[in-house]
Amino acid sequence: MRSFLLPALLTLAAALPGCSKPPVTPVSPEEPTYLEVQNQSFYDMTVYAIRSGSRIRLGTVTGNTTHVFTIPKSLVNPGMPLRFQADPIGGGGAPFSQEIVINPGDTLVLRIPQS
Repeated sequence: MRSFLLPALLTLAAALPGCSKPPVTPVSPEEPTYLEVQNQSFYDMTVYAIRSGSRIRLGTVTGNTTHVFTIPKSLVNPGMPLRFQADPIGGGGAPFSQEIVINPGDTLVLRIPQS
């Protein structure tokens, strides 16, 4: 029943501050980095960050809600790609996002489509 969720790719859009021109003030490496998960699906999802084969649980987003997670600083390394996984609670199929390189101070938006 949930097999159609797997082919529906997660949309990952990076809202990168100052991506078209250099930032006015340099961003500190201590600046927090966020992941905004917009769960448009009926199912509750457990969200993971994946880097170099390691899967780190960020938390849960209930169906039809939005939640913002702070990405652990240990996962935010410029030049090191990161990907995200949304695992439907009690269900099958856990789609992955594409790999993306993030920097301190970025806010990423992960949109889980309706199922």
